[in-house]
Amino acid sequence: MVQQQKWLLKKFHTLCSKAGMTQDEKGIIIASYGHVSSADMDDRQLQDACIKLQLSTDPKIAQLDNWRKRVFAAIGSYLRYAGKTETPDYIKTIACRCTGYDRFNDIPVERLSNVYYAFTKKQKDYERSWAAMQSILQDGTC
Repeated sequence: MVQQQKWLLKKFHTLCSKAGMTQDEKGIIIASYGHVSSADMDDRQLQDACIKLQLSTDPKIAQLDNWRKRVFAAIGSYLRYAGKTETPDYIKTIACRCTGYDRFNDIPVERLSNVYYAFTKKQKDYERSWAAMQSILQDGTC
């Protein structure tokens, strides 16, 4: 147990260094867990802090996170435009069915970008179709 804590402390401080954090910035993170020193943090808190630091410093993870957010926005926007219900679980289900994956977090960047572009194009097509239909209805000509 003590060995685990030492390893997590080392990992925490290494990640802080990689992120180029100052002592004050490190102190803010530690204080957010209700402590003055990282040595006072328990294993769970250290693990949580390390995960958050990794997410903010690993470019691959950041890229994946950005594409997930884009997919959420694209599908959500399309659903709103189509007048459909928009919930996180519904959006994840749609993305998974589009890509053939069982879990949203398993979808790789390449597939996320495909889904993003498909839904942004769908929305543009939907908007153009709607505008064309409105124009035809107003003019009364085809």
